[in-house]
Amino acid sequence: MKKLILSLGLLALIAAGLYVLNRPSPIEVRLTEVQPGLVEQIAANSRAGTIKACRRSRLSMPQGGRVERLLVDEGDHVEPGQPLLELWNKDLKARLEEVAATLKAREIQASSACHIADLARREARRAESLAKNRLASEELLDQRQTEARRAALACDEARALTEQASATLKLHQVLLDDSVLKAPFAGVVAEVNGEIGEYVTPSPPGVATPPAVDLIDDSCLYVRAPIDEVEAAQLTVAQPVRITLDAFRGRSFAGELTRIAPFVSELEKQARTVDVDVRFTPPPEDAHLLVGYSADIEVIIKQHDKVLRVPTETLLQNNRVLRYDADSQTLQQVSVETGLGNWTWTEIRSGLQARDRILQSLDTAGAEAGAHVVPAP
Repeated sequence: MKKLILSLGLLALIAAGLYVLNRPSPIEVRLTEVQPGLVEQIAANSRAGTIKACRRSRLSMPQGGRVERLLVDEGDHVEPGQPLLELWNKDLKARLEEVAATLKAREIQASSACHIADLARREARRAESLAKNRLASEELLDQRQTEARRAALACDEARALTEQASATLKLHQVLLDDSVLKAPFAGVVAEVNGEIGEYVTPSPPGVATPPAVDLIDDSCLYVRAPIDEVEAAQLTVAQPVRITLDAFRGRSFAGELTRIAPFVSELEKQARTVDVDVRFTPPPEDAHLLVGYSADIEVIIKQHDKVLRVPTETLLQNNRVLRYDADSQTLQQVSVETGLGNWTWTEIRSGLQARDRILQSLDTAGAEAGAHVVPAP
């Protein structure tokens, strides 16, 4: 009996030794610790957005002519009303001087005619007073009254001619002003088309021609980006936004959703989108933003702070994770209940506790439920 027990014990020791010798080496895996933090539900642009200016005018001349002076260069900052380009206008200036002289002559004539009318009116009143006292004949009174009416009509005619000359002066002033292109608002000159001596013509209706000056208001910039129609249903104006730019990698800017387009764009039939506008809050002072920069946006729909979270990449299908068991040094499959999530973090409502360690890299060969593993440093 003792020999049998010894034999069985020896066989068990041999079997255990063979298991240890033949057991596969533990797999080195990378683990991540479950910790509380911030989780957001966000909506991101489906294609790259673009920085645009709140005001941008592609200015053209209202009349044709030869370029006499270019008063700005590309990149110049201008103020409202500042002249940008001037056409040859000596003929308009000469006509303006001629009309101004005509107006002055009309004003002198009107003044003279109205003085004569005042004199005639006073003479008529004196004749009327004398006629009442039978010191003047009815014929003299009628003559004085007729002269007063004729003088008043001459005064009115002279004043009308003065107004006509004044209107003509305004017309020629407008024509002269149209020969000078002025900035409608403050901004930066993005482009100037034309050289001194070249002829410019106004753009005909329905025919697009290069603008004489392209003016951009660089003090007010925003981002326009397309959002997938499915996510657009959750957007509302004034939601906070994160803005990232390829020109400033590693940095994000705060923004606010200011506009949601009232229609769906069908540029891509299989991926219909809604354009949204986002303004910077506040505009960055230490970053020189240019119109046309590509930009990405993340509209923050909801936020849950100080909740358990795991990297989204650690989740298996049907909301499962592989948790590391330190006692057995194996991976155990655990089902979890999730909450908010994005492509970076997912909220865990149940199934895990703080400081639990789970498999981080799901593509590790052999790392599956029940596998013998060892944590990587």
